[in-house]
Amino acid sequence: MLLDQIVPVILTYDEGPNIGRCLERLTWAREILVVDSYSNDDTVAICSRYPNARVVQRRFDSHANQWNFALSAARDPAWVLAMDADYILTEAFLKQLTRLTPDEKTAGFRCYFRYAVFGRILRSGLYPPVTCVFRPKGARYVQDGHAMRVVVAGEIGSIDAPIMHDDRKSLDRWIETQRKYASLEASKLASASGKLGFRDWLRTRTPLSPLAVAAYCLIVRGGLFDGKAGWYYAFQRMTAESLICAALLDGELREADSLAHYLT
Repeated sequence: MLLDQIVPVILTYDEGPNIGRCLERLTWAREILVVDSYSNDDTVAICSRYPNARVVQRRFDSHANQWNFALSAARDPAWVLAMDADYILTEAFLKQLTRLTPDEKTAGFRCYFRYAVFGRILRSGLYPPVTCVFRPKGARYVQDGHAMRVVVAGEIGSIDAPIMHDDRKSLDRWIETQRKYASLEASKLASASGKLGFRDWLRTRTPLSPLAVAAYCLIVRGGLFDGKAGWYYAFQRMTAESLICAALLDGELREADSLAHYLT
């Protein structure tokens, strides 16, 4: 059975508000590998309560490097379930995972998400699908702006049943994280040489993308019907987009200012 061959791997840094809920849904795993970036809160102490959780620590430098280290630190599993600490496996996801019988050509499975705010599942969540279940042999992570993606040696299937994403860390922590992400994402967009998708094109052409994202979440995706949680999420997405737009404009204005001084 595929479930018996999977080792969940989780990256953590000060994930005390999340990690316990994540681990509660992983009691079926013979081993869970937690790669911690020297947390300052009770993340490691919470992990120690779960006998199947093994904690390895490494200083964080980039998401891609941290994930590649995690793959090397796993004890040669046949399959990996790559998770963030705010992922919660649903019963439907576990049932579908149990029924999977991948052939030799299949190297991984794309997973889908339902976004939640303090337990309230949203209509308006924009969390994209991610390849979370894969064979680690031949797999590697590459940095992609503020995020990363895994490259696997084979075909990618899909698991339709969703994973829940429910981050309970503080708003201050979220804002600080988004500030760092915005800088990385703006650098990626400013240096992009190929054709951009519509969302990235909108970011680079007009500062109206924060308003567009908020309207999309609230009206198109139905966030208005999610109550306060829907408004909270829309404001979060608008804030994240605003920081990216500000970082892009900051770079453009500084470059123009430097060029003007050079020409005079």
